[in-house]
Amino acid sequence: MISPDTLAELSSRCQGRAPQDILKLAFEQFGDDLWISFSGAEDVVLVDMAWKLNKNVRVFSLDTGRLHSETYRFIEQVREHYQMAIELLSPEPAQLEPFVRDKGLFSFYRDGHGECCAIRKIAPLRRKLSGITAWATGQRRDQSPGTRSQVAEVELDTAFSSPERSLIKFNPLARMTSEEIWGYIRMLELPYNPLHGHGFISIGCEPCTRPVLPNQHEREGRWWWEEAAHKECGLHAGNLEKPAG
Repeated sequence: MISPDTLAELSSRCQGRAPQDILKLAFEQFGDDLWISFSGAEDVVLVDMAWKLNKNVRVFSLDTGRLHSETYRFIEQVREHYQMAIELLSPEPAQLEPFVRDKGLFSFYRDGHGECCAIRKIAPLRRKLSGITAWATGQRRDQSPGTRSQVAEVELDTAFSSPERSLIKFNPLARMTSEEIWGYIRMLELPYNPLHGHGFISIGCEPCTRPVLPNQHEREGRWWWEEAAHKECGLHAGNLEKPAG
């Protein structure tokens, strides 16, 4: 368990620091116990920064079984570009098969995306995070003003911690804007998902992601049939702002 004083000190040291500095502090604190989450989207910037600090960096990605073919090819491109292993996390057949058998492949259009995401994303991620002490994500505050505006550079992951085990979550890119992310990608000529060139900004599963129109926010391309819902799947539930009162 990490003590509240240690977390407070770490948070203070990360506050307002450059992403590379935050990652450096994370590696100093947790070493090879720090894992990087890679979604197959623009958080390739996070992978690049981490790899330059630690060539043995550990990276995982969620394979829901419903990703775009371009995303699968991009994950493989990143693996080859950095000559790194990327651990793919898949849903448990014991959960997924009955769900698909009973509800079909597109039940989320009727029932909402929560149950499908719980099986394909949350459960595999929980299984992974249960055995580690710290992880880093590519979350940014500008990705969703309604749910991610309070993303901290480092925090106790309340969604996946347990009474017996603290899980620390780093969000080194929290303060970066989309413009800065793409400036970094272009400047260093990093590989990127070709879907970004076809109007896809926030990229998730193929049935649940579509391009956005000019002046639409990027999260409007996710779960578009649920306009009144928070555009989150639960991976970062701790970011959701609590209602007043």
